[in-house]
Amino acid sequence: MHERQRWQVILKTLAQQTVATVAEIAEVTQSSPATARRDVAKLAEQGLLRRVHGGAEAIANDEPPALAARAFDVSYAMNLDKKRAIAAAAMCSDGDSIIINGGTTTYEMVEFLAEKRMQIITNSFSLADMLMRTSRNRILIPGGQIYREQNIILSPYEDDLLRHHYASLMFMSAHGVSPIGVMENDPLLIRAEQRMLERAERLVVLADSSKFNSRGGLILCPLQRIHTLITDDDIDQRTVEALRAAGVQVNIVPVSAQSSSAA
Repeated sequence: MHERQRWQVILKTLAQQTVATVAEIAEVTQSSPATARRDVAKLAEQGLLRRVHGGAEAIANDEPPALAARAFDVSYAMNLDKKRAIAAAAMCSDGDSIIINGGTTTYEMVEFLAEKRMQIITNSFSLADMLMRTSRNRILIPGGQIYREQNIILSPYEDDLLRHHYASLMFMSAHGVSPIGVMENDPLLIRAEQRMLERAERLVVLADSSKFNSRGGLILCPLQRIHTLITDDDIDQRTVEALRAAGVQVNIVPVSAQSSSAA
């Protein structure tokens, strides 16, 4: 298990039981006690947990109010191979102006955009930072408050950078996709995403097959607003038919083929 995968397992464990011993951490991460201690120390340095005698405990985050979304590090390793395959299929062309909404799936696009020459608008602090360091794309970030857990920037105000730009494509992941549309479960997140969507001609949703079993309580946009949905070959055929009936172009990426070519 890679370091970042161990970290997400540790954070997920603490989210469930608040406190964990070094022995418990070593067991769930399939590592040695020494490795578990090093992981705890590194996560503590980042402020993601608190070291206690013999283990670690979760940090109660009282500021700012938490968004109803998975923390970036916690969800990073979930379905990672599928997300890499999905992102690989979402390639863009030089000269494009695009919007990338923050999320672990869309973050996987970074390595495939490194050689491009585009204008990229994103509310993802992590994605913008990585693109700045690894590419020559022009990066634009809207103003607002940084939400540390999700590594995104959100603003409740209408007058921001987005009003002055237009994009041919917007890429986003989602909490879930239901028969009535793209779902999220946080009102502030939805409003920020809707403002970005207003500035984009076509919407591309990157959603691995697990997202069709995970639905939020709020509708971000109807299915008809989606131009293309990129997913993996574990998606149910009935779901594919329902999406296509709504006018959505469904691009199914064979995960096994991508994994083999990457090996």
